[in-house]
Amino acid sequence: MTTLVCTSASKAAGPAAQTLPYPSFSSYVRARQPVLLRTARSLTGNPSDAEDLLQTALTKTYVAWERIEDHRALDGYVRRALLNTRTSQWRKRKVDEFACDELPEPDPVPGGDDPAEQQALRDAMWRAIMRLPARQRAMLVLRYYEDLSEVQTAEVLGVSVGTVKSAVSRALGKLREDAELGLVRQ
Repeated sequence: MTTLVCTSASKAAGPAAQTLPYPSFSSYVRARQPVLLRTARSLTGNPSDAEDLLQTALTKTYVAWERIEDHRALDGYVRRALLNTRTSQWRKRKVDEFACDELPEPDPVPGGDDPAEQQALRDAMWRAIMRLPARQRAMLVLRYYEDLSEVQTAEVLGVSVGTVKSAVSRALGKLREDAELGLVRQ
């Protein structure tokens, strides 16, 4: 079986092959990656983009590895690949912004109010609850915020179920009449 050998490869197979500073592509990458990454960072300004840029440039270098005759000039070759790749990326970038007469607004969420209005209502509700007498406030919070039944609320507070029912009813009535809550709901 005959093996095809190009003339430049036969020159490299001579005594100079043993003195190559980087016998393989992987040894070159291991040795020079930190320096090349700094160069890529200076071109992009973003560490993640720099890693992607270096990976692309090293891929191009790997494809051309056998054609590079002078391995002492590898850094220059990779730097040129970095610069060319970055320039290509910059030229290919797309601008997805278009000038228009009206600003596009998101479609309203069906059945949902503005989140700021919802937060204002929650805040007003808590302020109104804090204005209730302590016993009514405790029963209301246990019943509706902690989701306890009337029996469980009565057991926690050590009162009868009827007391819980009447106190919660009075507390809800006061909340319905609260002036601040009325303003927020309108």
